[in-house]
Amino acid sequence: MEIRAYDEVYLTQAQRILGDMMDFAVNSCDMDPDEYFRLFLVSPISTQFENGNPAYVSGKTGCEIVKETIRESGSKELEVEDVMYLDKSPEYWCGYALAYYQWYTARTFTSIHRAVSMRQICEMYPALHEADIMKFVDIMNERVNRYYVDTNLKRLRIQRGMSQRELSVSSGVPLRQIQLFEQRQRDINKTQAGNLFALSRILCCKMEELLEK
Repeated sequence: MEIRAYDEVYLTQAQRILGDMMDFAVNSCDMDPDEYFRLFLVSPISTQFENGNPAYVSGKTGCEIVKETIRESGSKELEVEDVMYLDKSPEYWCGYALAYYQWYTARTFTSIHRAVSMRQICEMYPALHEADIMKFVDIMNERVNRYYVDTNLKRLRIQRGMSQRELSVSSGVPLRQIQLFEQRQRDINKTQAGNLFALSRILCCKMEELLEK
C-alpha cells in the first residue's frame, strides 16, 4: 500500500515553490540553507506544506513563504524584493527535489532533515541534478534508513511501551507477522490496509507513519 503526502495534482507546483523558497532564502536573503530550513521546520508553514494545504503548495510563492517563515520566527521583517530568476540555482534544485521526496515518501520535513541536512542535499546537486528524480529518492532512502535503524513499527511500539505480543493481541495482527515486519523480512508497505489500520489504531499514529521509505 503506497501513500503519498497529498494529491499529485499539486506536486509540480509544490516543487517549484519549495525550490523558489530555498533559492530566495539563500541567494536573495543571504541565509544559510540549514539555518533557514530550521526556521521553516519550527513554523506551522512546514506542516501545512507537507500536508498539501493548497494555500501553501499552490497558492503562495517561494518568496512569500520565506517572508512568512521569518515573521513566524519573530525576526525582523525582510526588506528584500520578491524576485525569482529564470536561471535555477543549486539551492532551487535542493528545494525542488526535497519537495518530491517528501511527497513521495509522506515523511515529515523534520524527520527528513534530522537524517539528511539541506547542506548535504545541496552536495548532491553536481551528481544528481540532471538524473532521474528516483535516483535522488533512492539515495535519500538509503541515508534516511541508515539514520533510523529501527523500523517505524518497532520505534512506535516501543514508544507506546508495548511488547510485540501485546501489540499482536490488541491489534489482531499475528505475532509472527509483526516480528517479520520489525526484522525487515516482510515489507510492511505491501501488507493489507486492514493490518495497517489495526496497528495504527493501537499505536495512535497515522497509517503512513508505519510505512518504510
